[in-house]
Amino acid sequence: MAAESVGMSQPAISRSIARLEEDFGQPLLERGTRQVTLTDAGILLRSRAQQVLSILEDAKAEINDDGETGRIRVGAIPTIAPYLLPSLLKKFATRFPAAHVGVEEDTTEHLSKRLTHGEIDIAIMALPISEKYLQVETLFEEELLLVMPADHALAEKKQIRASDIETLPFVLLGEAHCLSDSVVTFCRSRSFQPVALERTSQLATVQELVALGHGVSMIPAMARKLDKSKSRSYRSLAGTKPTRTIVACWNPYRFQSKLLESFREILRSTTP
Repeated sequence: MAAESVGMSQPAISRSIARLEEDFGQPLLERGTRQVTLTDAGILLRSRAQQVLSILEDAKAEINDDGETGRIRVGAIPTIAPYLLPSLLKKFATRFPAAHVGVEEDTTEHLSKRLTHGEIDIAIMALPISEKYLQVETLFEEELLLVMPADHALAEKKQIRASDIETLPFVLLGEAHCLSDSVVTFCRSRSFQPVALERTSQLATVQELVALGHGVSMIPAMARKLDKSKSRSYRSLAGTKPTRTIVACWNPYRFQSKLLESFREILRSTTP
């Protein structure tokens, strides 16, 4: 598998690794009966090699930086990507038709690490961001709306307060998704812990389960705008409202191309 991925034969790869181990005077691989893993020396060498490749990549990008062509790797969390990216990418493509944008959808934790390692250029996420050394720019504050079945008793109330939903079952995204953290944090600030009877990995599934009467939830306002279903009712909570802060993040230690700066400018002017 490794030989095929680099276009070399297995014996050639084995000889190259042997020469490296001879040069460094230490084994780089731990060879077991079923698998091969990196030794501590191998892990260190891989890290340094990745840094060297990143420097070469940045140098190439800087040399060819004409502000019109090139590639930008964009990351976005699943509760933002389907709602914000289409209009953003359309605007960018109109202004820079010769540029290419690659999109990766993942959780905040994974995207933050990919930014740190230089695997993506910019990510659109929600606070908090725990990864160190990333540049974080606030884009906008977004309200989280209470969603319930259209025929739910609360749907008829003029005002719905946090106290009205204290005892209701919740449908939430899995714990890896920061939206769940935002919901739980808000509920705790109102002195109750939401009872999550079901968790899923897709926001659309949360909406469908709510419509089927499995519970209530809190949904980003941008997702509400695209929901044409009449089986769900969305309401803004009275009093202090649950919100999340949408941010753009990038690695300031990587080369910042003119094209990337143009992308950030368009992103700043794009609202869901």
